[in-house]
Amino acid sequence: MNNPRVGVGAVILNEASEILLLKRLKSPEMYAWSIPGGKVDWMETIEDAIIREIYEELGVTITLIRLVGVTNHILPEEQAHWVAPTYLAKIAKGEPRNMEPNKHEAIGWFALDDLPEPLTLTTTSALRDLQQMIY
Repeated sequence: MNNPRVGVGAVILNEASEILLLKRLKSPEMYAWSIPGGKVDWMETIEDAIIREIYEELGVTITLIRLVGVTNHILPEEQAHWVAPTYLAKIAKGEPRNMEPNKHEAIGWFALDDLPEPLTLTTTSALRDLQQMIY
């Protein structure tokens, strides 16, 4: 029997209110655009996992602002089941760059009203939760 895994993500916005997204090269949701993030390691807090994962993927240090929401990332066709809390974050130090080209084809900043497609389930969920926070 498989068990759900815990993943984390970060909605990172810049001064122009653009969101930072990565184009995935691995399953689940290969070739979709996603907020950055990854898995929680054994005995690691979700907050520490987000900070670590963003540094590993993008080479930047972030500051967490607040929890945006939690995604039930269930994709039966890919045999993927993650519970994924997402935080709003800002870059505290560094310029984002693709530190894992074997996992991500591209990174980019996108206006919230002009997003690339397709988007991952976690990204769509985070954007919906962010919109509910703002309005």
